[in-house]
Amino acid sequence: MKMPTLALCIPAYNAAWCLPRLLNSAKQQKIPFDEILVYNDCSTDDTEAVAKSHGATVINGTERTWNPIGKNKLAEIATSEWLFFIDADDKMLPDFTEKIQKWMSIEASPDIVLIPYQCVDNFSEKLLCEVKYNAANLEIDPVRFTITEKIVNFELIKKEPFLKMGGFDIDSKILFIEDRAFAFKAAVRGLKFDAEPEIICIKYYTKTSMSSANMAKCFEAGYHLWSKVYDVVGNKYPNEICYQLFQNAIWAGKSNGWDSVKKSLALAKKINPFFLPDGSGLFLTAFKLSPFYAFYLREMVLRNFSRYQFISK
Repeated sequence: MKMPTLALCIPAYNAAWCLPRLLNSAKQQKIPFDEILVYNDCSTDDTEAVAKSHGATVINGTERTWNPIGKNKLAEIATSEWLFFIDADDKMLPDFTEKIQKWMSIEASPDIVLIPYQCVDNFSEKLLCEVKYNAANLEIDPVRFTITEKIVNFELIKKEPFLKMGGFDIDSKILFIEDRAFAFKAAVRGLKFDAEPEIICIKYYTKTSMSSANMAKCFEAGYHLWSKVYDVVGNKYPNEICYQLFQNAIWAGKSNGWDSVKKSLALAKKINPFFLPDGSGLFLTAFKLSPFYAFYLREMVLRNFSRYQFISK
């Protein structure tokens, strides 16, 4: 029986420093990829030359477009039946394609398979966390799952339904959170999900990644994503969306994105004025009086406490 075909799709911008690690991990697979495609998003370094030297096919963009548009272009060009998108600064473990082929060979295969991963510091190689997905919860309600769970780019995707649903959302307002936006869009469109049980990818944390270098923009995108989610599902998941808005406000505050904090809290109050964020009794009392200043003052207290601990050491 002919094995299903698989394309490795890599959006890349100034990725000459990390592409060898990823492309070497692709070469280590016992079952080779049928295609390895790199979308060079107008890099100013040697991304194109490095990718070609490792055997990848390079598609050069004509203007800086960012990840979602690049990913959609890769999907259009790929001739394989299945797609796996991965950021240029991440990598796969040696048994990746062996595990993936099992999913691709199922007669009634899912449209999307979520892939567990380890998050590792790029410089120290320290393990930061491990992320696995609960397949049972995913089966019960994929839409709710994509709201409550942080889904990143490690997804095996069947090409045909991907193209039919229009691929990644290219709305510029949610540019920096496209992976979560895509998972939600796919769930709403009725695509069938499942989850690989074993960790077969590594996500590297680096301060120079697109998300790390644009933290405030990420949380502004988060506000717009949850606003869009609410517009789509209405009052079906009010508490779940409010919780995500509160989390967005917390992290936006840490990056001084106070406008995003205000908008996230205002939207949460509109959706469910009785749903409260996590916090101490004092914080919740302040929150009931003024949600924004409660978040602002808590962040200032935490910053001063951290500074005091650093000085006292």
